[in-house]
This record gives sequence, C-alpha cells and structure tokens, in this order.
Amino acid sequence: MQLMVTFKNVDSSDYLKSYLEEKLERLDKIMTSPGTADVVFQEEKLRKIVDVNLSGKGVDVHAREESSAWNEAIDLVVDKAKKQLIKSKEKTQSHRAEA
Repeated sequence: MQLMVTFKNVDSSDYLKSYLEEKLERLDKIMTSPGTADVVFQEEKLRKIVDVNLSGKGVDVHAREESSAWNEAIDLVVDKAKKQLIKSKEKTQSHRAEA
C-alpha cells in the first residue's frame, strides 16, 4: 500500500508515521488489490484529528476521528476504516453471488 502522510499544524514525526504504517498493515490484508492511503494529521487546539482516505480497485473509504491523544485517534480511525472495508467487501461478494 502506498502511503501519503500530511501534517497540518503538527511537527512531522517518524513515530506517528511508523505507528500508522503498523496499523494500516492490517487493512492492507483486507483490501483485494494494492491501493493508496492518504492520511492527514491535524491539530486544532487540544484536538488531534486523523483523516484517512483509502482508495483501490473498487474501494473508496473515508474515515475521520479526533481524540486528545494521537495513538487513540489512529486506533479509532483504523478501526472505522476496517469496518467500512469489510462492509464493502461483503457487499461486493453478495452481489457476485446473486449474478
């Protein structure tokens, strides 16, 4: 999976990038084909916001979460994206079964 990371109002951090890559590896196994992940780390006052856009063959997933800690925000957004990917995958498999 190709990963594009953007930091808005936040100093870039290798720790955040590596932690995110570790978590996104789980999603890479669910996707049917290699895709891209655009991630934006944003900080507004005390809120840490993580915005993820996953795109691949037949899959477009957008997830956004905010929290007071970066690790928690990353975990929440990856879980949300995982649920969306699973739902999308099940939907396409059920459509194939009907045809």
